[in-house]
This record gives sequence, structure tokens and C-alpha cells, in this order.
Amino acid sequence: MSADDGLAIAKSEEDLVLLPRMANRHGLIAGATGTGKTVTLRVMAERLSALGVPVFMADVKGDLSGIARPGGSNSKIDERIKQLAIGGFKFEGFPVVYWDVFGELGHPVRATVSDMGPLLLSRLLNLNDTQAGVLTLVFKVADDNGLLLLDLKDLRAMLEHVADNAAALKTQYGNVSSASVGAIQRGLLTLEQQGGDKFFGEPALDLDDLMQADGGRGVVNILAADKLMQSPTLYSTFLLWMLSELFERLPEVGDPDKPKLVFFFDEAHLLFNDAPKALLDKIEQVVRLIRSKGVGVYFVSQSPLDMPEDVLGQLGNRAQHALRAFTPKDQKAVKAAADTFRINPKLDVGKAITELSVGEALVSFLDAKGTPGIVERAWIYPPASRLEPLTAAERQQIVQKSALYGHYEKVIDRESAYEKLKGAAQAATATAPSPGPVVSSEVGEVVEAFAKSAARAVGSQLGRQIIRGVLGSLLGGRRR
Repeated sequence: MSADDGLAIAKSEEDLVLLPRMANRHGLIAGATGTGKTVTLRVMAERLSALGVPVFMADVKGDLSGIARPGGSNSKIDERIKQLAIGGFKFEGFPVVYWDVFGELGHPVRATVSDMGPLLLSRLLNLNDTQAGVLTLVFKVADDNGLLLLDLKDLRAMLEHVADNAAALKTQYGNVSSASVGAIQRGLLTLEQQGGDKFFGEPALDLDDLMQADGGRGVVNILAADKLMQSPTLYSTFLLWMLSELFERLPEVGDPDKPKLVFFFDEAHLLFNDAPKALLDKIEQVVRLIRSKGVGVYFVSQSPLDMPEDVLGQLGNRAQHALRAFTPKDQKAVKAAADTFRINPKLDVGKAITELSVGEALVSFLDAKGTPGIVERAWIYPPASRLEPLTAAERQQIVQKSALYGHYEKVIDRESAYEKLKGAAQAATATAPSPGPVVSSEVGEVVEAFAKSAARAVGSQLGRQIIRGVLGSLLGGRRR
């Protein structure tokens, strides 16, 4: 299969194909629970992998792991093959790398607190505007003074340090509310109880490891998310962080012959639920611009109404499965879904949406000019990989054979804010000749740095760049 070939995803009177050159123009897979969205996602992933395009997807139901193994004959698959008159169909597996924030069902996935940034962390901790402002101030102080925030104990130490030195910091950075610091600390405790502490630390995920090929086939990266979904804000914020990192780190490529990576965002409504406008604006910006980095983003959700209008307008490749119309809200969703398609004079789209069978969808892909195709009622092709999840032993065997095995499994805890602040405090205590506030040389350097940080940040050609990702903050610091 070449990049000039269309990827056959569904069949009406003819094949409906996703053009590789248009696959980075984003898309939407929508429909009620149990109507076939997961199979559509799987078929798209298989086609892209066969073309050599890496894929990332979250396995929110625990039923995608079988992509690594060939499927087998069963009555439903056999019926679909016969119905669509598919010639030369063969069952096959695809190269898979398993990931898991909790490190149980795949390679551990981590990010540093610094890379996450104050904006995303504020959402993760459910902070109000005042509390988010204090968190941003804490990041600024840490960045100005070269104090790395790698894990949650670094952030806790930095919060305590800023609270203890609030009076000295007030002139340069503004007021630090002890109540806000307390709220942030309580939020961190809740996050730890949800398992979020396992996510922050090193080695952090290297995004290049998501964009690998094996024997000419793109690797399918599967994130175990059934447990992660118990903390929906952590789930959605984590995936949003990944998107922002891809946006920041990948170079501009325009419209390539095929994507560098296709990112499926399942349960996408969680991304937009209760998100503040500032964050929604950033999300819309990332979705609009990331396609020029060669990344296609496909949202998977129950209804198009789950997407903000500005985001929905950028999703050119569509597969709409059945929706129900039992309530006024349901009817509104059906109408909204119908109105997003290019009209087919031979098809009553609104009526068809409520009549679709399982595995059937209304499909519209972009043509070679980037224009949405006329919507067609079609059957999704059957997947070639195994529908049943892998056993724990099968999955572990694949994890241990991975070239990445051993790298992410070993936690690194290098010197960062916690160690430096703790060492400075101990040095101050050890050298103090009286109960008075005598400060060690190391602490003195930190305090002095508060006053000089702005000049140092601007003037140093060799220092760190004071730039965080588009979903972090311009006040942050990313090591380049």
C-alpha cells in the first residue's frame, strides 16, 4: 500500500476511503454506546499502521489489546466479509507498544511537573483563578532560580518555600495567599490518592518513542485507560498534555504525503467538560495548528455536540454511527450531527442517523482538494486483528520483548527543587550560631537570585529558555 492509495474504511456502493494526504486534517467518530465506534477506530488504526503511520489510542474499555494478534473467523466477521464482497481478506496482527500511567499493563508513562505547566495543573487540581495565579507564581519563582520541578515532592517543597518567603517575594512576584497554597496542597493530596503521583517524574515520555515503525508498519501505541478513566480529569489532562508536547516539539511539515502520527482521543467530551475559556482557546489553537506538524487528531465521542463549535469545524473526516432520539436533547444532537455533513440529495441524513445498524455509519472523508465528500450510508469494514483482548500473559510477553522495556520501568530521582531546598535548609540550620535568622551561603544565593532573576533570564545566552508549551505558560521554563 502506498501513500497515494486511499485507505478503505467503509463501503457503500463503492469503497469510502481516507486519503493519507488528508489524514492529518483531523476527524470525528461519533455515535451512541454500542453502535460500533470502537471497531471504526480499530479499522482506521489498522489501515494507518499498514501504511507505516504510527498511531496512539487510549483503550478506555480494555478491549483494544488484541490488535497485536491476528483475528479469527466468527459468524459476524464472516457475514460482513460476504456482505461487502471483500476479496483477499486476511487476518493479521500489527506491531503494538503498550503504555500504562500506573505501570501495570504496559510501559510506565511519566511527565515532569515542569513540562505539564501551571495551566494544565490548575485544571487537574480544580483550582479557581486566584489559586491558579499562585501556582503560576510558584512556577515562575522555580524557573527564575533554576529549581527543577520534576515530581510532586518538588512542587510541594516549592509551595512551602514560597509560602515561607512570601514577604520577601511580594515586591517582585506579588501576594502569596496562604489559603491558596493550602488549597493547592490539598489538591495534590487528592491527586496522589487517585494515583496521579505515579505520572509525575522521570524518565519522562520521549515522544519519539510513539513515532516508530516495525517492518515498515507503524507502531500502534495503546494506553491502558480503563483504570485511568476512574479519574476522568487526569485522563483528559494527560492526553491534552501529550497533544501540547507534540505541537511544541515537532517541526512544521505542511501537508505531508501521510501523517507522522495519528492520535485518537476517546471519550473526548471529558476534554471539554468544565474547561475554562482560556484552556478551551488553547485547545482550539493546538487542534488548528498541529496538523501542520503532520499530526492528525481524531475525537471519539457520543455526539458532535460534545465538541466546541470551533473544534468541530476542523474535523473534516467523519464517521457518524447511530444516535437515539428519545428526548429533546437527543433530537437536538441528531439534528446537529446531520447538519455537519455535506448534503446528499438521495439521503435523509437526520432520519438515517436514528436507523443505522451496529457497524453501519454515515461517512464523509475529505477529497484530494480538502473538500468534504458527500455523506454516504455505509458499512464499516471488519477488522483484521483479534477482537478479544489479550490475556495478561500474552500482553506481558509483548511488553518484555519491546525495545523500550527496562528504560521506563526504572524510576530516576535526580537532584531537583526538593533536594536543593532541603539541603539549603539543613545547611542553614547547621551553620546558625544563634536562634536568629542566619542564612547559609546557598540559601543566600537563592534569595539573591530572586532579585536578579529577570535580568539573568534575559541576559544569559547560555541559560535555559523561558518558554513553556502553548498549554503551559509563558512564565514557565522548559529545558531545551
